[in-house]
Order: sequence, then C-alpha cells, then structure tokens
Amino acid sequence: MTINPNPTASHFVNGTYIDDTDGQPIEVIYPSTEACIATINAATSEVIERALVSAAAAQAEWAQWSGTERGRVLRRAAEIMRERNHELSVLETFDTGKPYQETSVADATSGADALEYFGGIAATLTGEHIQLADGNWAYTRREPLGVCAGIGAWNYPTQIACWKAAPALACGNSMIFKPSQTTPLCALKVAEILCEAGLPRGVFNVIQGHGDVGEALILDPRVDKVSLTGSVPTGSKVYAAAAASLKHVTMELGGKSPLIIFGDADIENAVSGAIMGNFYSSGQVCSNGTRVFVERKIKDIFLKRLQERLTSVVVGDPQDPLTNYGPLVSGQQLAIVQDFVRKGIDEGARLVAGGSRCQREGFFMQPTVFADVTDDMTIAREEIFGPVMSVLDFETEEEVLERANRTEFGLAAGVFTRDLARAHRIIAQIEAGTCFINSYNDAPVEVPFGGMKLSGVGRENARAAIEHYSQLKSVFVRMGDLPSPF
Repeated sequence: MTINPNPTASHFVNGTYIDDTDGQPIEVIYPSTEACIATINAATSEVIERALVSAAAAQAEWAQWSGTERGRVLRRAAEIMRERNHELSVLETFDTGKPYQETSVADATSGADALEYFGGIAATLTGEHIQLADGNWAYTRREPLGVCAGIGAWNYPTQIACWKAAPALACGNSMIFKPSQTTPLCALKVAEILCEAGLPRGVFNVIQGHGDVGEALILDPRVDKVSLTGSVPTGSKVYAAAAASLKHVTMELGGKSPLIIFGDADIENAVSGAIMGNFYSSGQVCSNGTRVFVERKIKDIFLKRLQERLTSVVVGDPQDPLTNYGPLVSGQQLAIVQDFVRKGIDEGARLVAGGSRCQREGFFMQPTVFADVTDDMTIAREEIFGPVMSVLDFETEEEVLERANRTEFGLAAGVFTRDLARAHRIIAQIEAGTCFINSYNDAPVEVPFGGMKLSGVGRENARAAIEHYSQLKSVFVRMGDLPSPF
C-alpha cells in the first residue's frame, strides 16, 4: 500500500481539517532524498483564534465527563493507533527520515502506550478523604488546569504529541498542539485518530507554524499550561514568557549525558548501550549518553569492539526494513553536526570512526566516534544532537563521578558494571533525572521522564505527569458550631 505523506490540510481544529492559504508556506522536506513531499501553511491569527475558542469551549464539556468515560476514549485511540502502526510508521519515516525499522517499533507504538496507560488510570484520578479532630473532615478534588499548549520537537513527532496529549486529556484538559515546523505531518494523524475514537470536537487541536505561533499560544491568557520539548535556549525563553502570567509549565529540554562504563562491565552490552545512546535515531535524542566515560584499562578493547559493531550499519532507503541507520532531519542539522566534528578535530580529539557526510543523496552523516576526548573540549561540553560519540578515559569511581556531574545539564545518565552495589551508589550521586543501569535510552511510559538543572522542569509519563496536568482543591467541612472570638 502506497502512503501519501501529503496531509488533508495544514491544521486540525475543532474536529476537522482546515487551511488558510494566507499563512506562510512551509515545505516539508524528506531527509532521505532532500525532496519536498508536502507544503503546509503556518497558522494565521484567525486559525490560532479558532483553535483557542474551540479548545476553551470543548474543555468545559470534556471536564464534565467521568474519568472512566475519558479513559475509554484514550484506550480506543490506542487501539486504532496500533491497528494503523504500519501507515503511521511510514509517515513518521517521511516526516523525520528515521528508518522504518525504528519507527515501526518506537514511535506510534510509544504513543499508543501513552494513550493506553493514561486511559487506564483516568478513572483513578480522584481526591482523598481526610479525617480531622472533633468530627470535622476535609476532602480534596483533583481538577484540570484548563487549556494546555503543547509544543513539540522534531525528533519524535508522534510520540511527543501523545506523551503530552494523553495525561492532559486524562485529567480533563484540552490541548492545542504545535508540532515542529520541520516535522508537521504526524500530529495531524494523532488528532484524527483521537476524534475517531470519540474525543469531543475541539479537545485536541493541531496548528502549524514557527516560533511566532508558539509564542502566540504561550502569551494568550486563555492558555493555562505550556508543555515544551525542545532545546535549552528555547525552553528558557518559553519558561520566562509563561512565568509572566504564572502559567503551569513542563519543560523537557536537552542534555549532555554521561554514560559510565567500568572495567568489569559486559563489553557487548556496554557497546550496545553506547550505540543506543549515540546512534539510534542518528543521534537525535535528547537523553543520549554522548559523554562515554570508559575505564582506562578497557578503553582499547571497548573501542575495538565498537568499531567492529559499526560495520553492521546499513545506510539506505529509510523505508526499507533492512536499513538500520537514517539521515539527520535537515540540511541545517547536518551542517551543525559537521561543524562540531571539525571542532573536535581542531581541538585535538582522535577521530576513530566516521567523521564525514555519507556519499549519497540525503542528509546522511556517518556514525562518528572520537577518543582521547577531554572535559574542556567543545564536543564534550555542548549538545550536538547528531551521531557523534565522545569517549573519555577515567581511572577511579570518585574521579568519574565528579567529572560526570561537571555540566549544566542533568537529563540522563547510565552506568555499566557487574557490581550492582557500585551501580546504585553511582546513580544515587549522579545529578540527572532519568538514569539507567546496564541499559540505555529505555522509555516505558510507566516510568517518569525528565531532567534536573538546565535539562528541564517537571516530568512526562507515569503518574508523576498527572501532577503537572491537574491541580488540587482542598475542602474543609465543619460538622459542628463554628467558634468565634466575638
């Protein structure tokens, strides 16, 4: 079956596709061929207004539904998403360039997991009864925030739309979601599926555009919550703008995460962790463990086995299920990564693998490995968001712990060792919000995901996300007469 990536229209508002050709045209470029596969229009002020009006009106109705009723809709949407996993995965590959081998197991599937999980707990989102002295008592109510604005990144467009929508909708909120202008296609299908599953019109809307569209949502007084996935500079601006009117925020930002490999680690698993933490999605994952600290006594063995494993990379048509390594998302991102590689060479890092653009059409970059990297090098300090691994040596546990924490970021971290006591000891002292032991980059929706320091505010997924999409109301009930001083 041939999948047409061209969308029905640019936006999905109040339960239907709409367009406004007055909006700025945005070309959708397929990263594998550099060809334009669709053109959409950015949301005009009229489209933004329609989305805000419909979201506010629909939220009032949706909030009156019971948690059981809301959960039923989300679970049905999850079922539809799984039934259409192939079509959604092909579209995700068109949108991002990621190989179908990856998108078919990691994108729409994760989105469906989120819808199913939050659909399953929606009926449990209740308050509590609190017994007090003198027969008095109190109770709490968990209530929605109102209209939420979701602002997505370009690396996981389907997953991010669902990770934000599922908890927001389970709590009784409505959402206006703005995908990245680089990958605008997949969120439209999420909106379509939610409506097909029975979501009232206007509860989940998708509008397209650049930063000015997101800014219009953030600054609008009708928006009660902003959830952003993006870079630290963007997150800082959005956080400041939202703080001006004390909006609720969730910020899932970038990182420069440490992956620590001790001498007693299983080498095959450690290499697998380094590959998953650097080259999956061609390195375009915020939680990637791009600072790979390897105990010096096994560094040569690790590098040799890593180079051997990289010979299994299959670069090709991302729609071919045999392809396991795709292009970067855009020419701009490719240029950024190439500049970091030049800096790594100029600053004295030893290039042991890759380092060049692949000799084919598309934005393909070879998996790149630098060794003998020091903490002060640019490639060890700044987020690259591409397939570039920095391998650093270390001698002692105390040394690597101090160096691993010597960063302004704090999104993720990983430890590979057979000594589980040491693993837990290290993780307890690592300044990161999402950590792994003898694994890397797993993201089950049952587990909270988020960072510390500049890597973010709040958590996505798990019951922790409910705290960021709802608010508690406390009610004191007096059962007798009320004492008064006069």
